[in-house]
Amino acid sequence: MAEKKLMVSSSPHLRSSDTVQTIMRDVLIALTPAAVAAFYFFGADALWVIAVSVASCVFSEALWQKLLRRPQTIGDLSAIVTGVLLAFNLPPSVPLWLPAIGGVFAMIVVKHFFGGVGQNIVNPALAARAVLLASWPVAMTTWTIDGVTTATPLALLKEGSVSALPPFFDVFVGHVGGCLGETSVAALLLGGAYLLYRHVISWHVPVVYIGTVSILTLVLGRQGFMSGNPLYEMCLGGLMLGAIFMATDYTTSPMTKKGQVIFALGCGLLTTLIRLYGGYAEGVSYSILIMNLFVPLIDRITIPRIFGEVR
Repeated sequence: MAEKKLMVSSSPHLRSSDTVQTIMRDVLIALTPAAVAAFYFFGADALWVIAVSVASCVFSEALWQKLLRRPQTIGDLSAIVTGVLLAFNLPPSVPLWLPAIGGVFAMIVVKHFFGGVGQNIVNPALAARAVLLASWPVAMTTWTIDGVTTATPLALLKEGSVSALPPFFDVFVGHVGGCLGETSVAALLLGGAYLLYRHVISWHVPVVYIGTVSILTLVLGRQGFMSGNPLYEMCLGGLMLGAIFMATDYTTSPMTKKGQVIFALGCGLLTTLIRLYGGYAEGVSYSILIMNLFVPLIDRITIPRIFGEVR
């Protein structure tokens, strides 16, 4: 009679069929509606910016891995996702050398200097956008729609030009000035719904982030207490793009649901304070980058202690 053997193996014992490649593929599918909307409203300029940004990210990662004699990782699609997200955070009229520089910075400095995929401490696309904005502020804040230079709705609110604000329908579908991937709320919500359906993200970060901005904007208001228009303002700027696609990044967001709620609350608070009281009309990028730095602390206080662990 054959002896029954107890097989002992190291963790993890629970495995998933998800890989970096399959997750990134789903993210790219979710970003497609916003890319189509960008092409529809901004024309061929949008495609050129996206193409150059993606090419820069992929080439930078391939070259870095080759120079360090490491296995190529461009097949996991993460470089393509970073390239698309970086392009989505740029104006349609930006000179093409800017996304090229941004792609190199995002991949080499922000991602691979810290060890590659899963090791970066802040979101590469947002960090690159922040550097480009600080270095070339005029090019990064020139917005066009239908070939005409215009101000973004957030900038109009900041200036107090309420009468010049576009109607809500234009804001929702994306017929306003802004970065490539942030203007069409409808397209971003469609992509977010797909990610939720595929269980790539959970609702905690997007809902809490957007909800916090909406409530604080209503209460604090631009014209005083309880004077805000939360529905209008939650559709402006990069809030939807940041809440759905940036703040949910696995590497730079907390691991626990409790931690994700704390993280999203912090992002929402900082975004509102920058928008209402800061000198810059938008606050999403900087809010997420700042909260990225607090993720290790949030994880430390929210991850439950291992059973049997001795301090």
